[in-house]
Amino acid sequence: MPQHLLDRNKVGGLPGAWTRLLAGLLLLAVSSSLALRQLQGRNSPKGNLGPVDLPASRHSHHPGVYHHSAVISPAATCSRLGQELLVAGGNVVDAGVGAALCLAVVHPHATGLGATFWGLFYNSSSGNSTALTAGPAQILAPGLGLPTALPALHLLHTHFGRLPWSHLLAKPAMLAQKGFEVDAPLASALAAQGTEGLCPLFCHTNGTPLGLGAQVTNPNLAAVLLREALASSPDLVGNALLNLLVRDLGLELPSVQPKPSLEPALQLLLPQGVLFTTPGPSAGPELMGLLESTLHSKTPSPASCSSLLQTAETPVSSALATVDSHGSMLLLTSSLNSSFGSGHLSPSTGVLLSNLEASSVPSTWACPLILRGNLDDTEDDMLGLVASGIPRGAKAMACTLFNHLTTPQTQQQVQHQAQQRPTESPGICGKEALLQVVVHAEHAQVSSIPSGCCPFQGY
Repeated sequence: MPQHLLDRNKVGGLPGAWTRLLAGLLLLAVSSSLALRQLQGRNSPKGNLGPVDLPASRHSHHPGVYHHSAVISPAATCSRLGQELLVAGGNVVDAGVGAALCLAVVHPHATGLGATFWGLFYNSSSGNSTALTAGPAQILAPGLGLPTALPALHLLHTHFGRLPWSHLLAKPAMLAQKGFEVDAPLASALAAQGTEGLCPLFCHTNGTPLGLGAQVTNPNLAAVLLREALASSPDLVGNALLNLLVRDLGLELPSVQPKPSLEPALQLLLPQGVLFTTPGPSAGPELMGLLESTLHSKTPSPASCSSLLQTAETPVSSALATVDSHGSMLLLTSSLNSSFGSGHLSPSTGVLLSNLEASSVPSTWACPLILRGNLDDTEDDMLGLVASGIPRGAKAMACTLFNHLTTPQTQQQVQHQAQQRPTESPGICGKEALLQVVVHAEHAQVSSIPSGCCPFQGY
């Protein structure tokens, strides 16, 4: 990217005063309608995808075990945002998409509006499992991937969400405008990356990278999110961002638009139930092959599957999961391909593009998996697994699932898995973690491998 483009502070973005005014108006509209949504949620045409205005449980649970619904992600701020959307009457799709947009603000090293998204959604009302696919890799320019995050997340939300699209964008926009704290994963990534191309947003005035606890504001990203919240048509989602990006780069608008899609998930029938995962070019087909091979050979898996996550290589990615006690769950994973993607901030948008090439290797980091137990056994668990993207993620998931299938668990054993409280461990929660969600005995449960490494919230 030409240096003069990187040095400009604002190009075509909304002025700060207008951004703050729009943010305030949007937040006012959101807060004034939440109560109404809670009352109307039970009659939503989207089906019973999550709890709405349910009474609090009268009995206590272990950490990570909830009576209604839960969310787990690499950032405590985004897990809390997901919980807020659930309590406000949203379903697991609302919570997952909202948390993903939050991560796009607070974890720019691993995900963002320039990232590629894959997802897997199980609807407990219909019994259907749907894959969110990214489509073929496309580029704006050599080393700069075409942004597909907003069209992909909006597509998923349009089909399965309950709250208005603007509700999901309000809090991420506020975080970008008013500021957020650098957490341990971001601080670790900044220390490893250096600051070239990332100043002034992620640098001190002397050019050194921001450290743990430092405050970051990204008003141009807030302006982009607010424009998307006010988009008058689904076809316009992502257009404001794309227009600003091509202006920054001095390019023409691409003739090929982002092509995320919703497709039936891949399925594998087992005696214990049905497995679902994403189709190619994700790692879903590879995962299915590993599982079939492992289950047929009955080869013992390592006692600790976390050893398969100890190879921190590119691509770097971000993963999150949401689940409710009815059995609906959403698993999302996204990537900029490497830490901070292209490594250059777009001055007009505050967005980092991925460094994907059109000839990039297919999304080997994406292989979310859901196991639905036999429908005729009401006590059977629902299990969801999603790994932060490392080359051995599919093997770690195959190992974890094999152990789950071959080692029947009691209610006490399942609850014990979530007894450790989450931490913010740099280098663990994010690029070397496996997130697990379970529905067991009408409770939603979330945990991670390594145990307790990722923040979770629920109610």
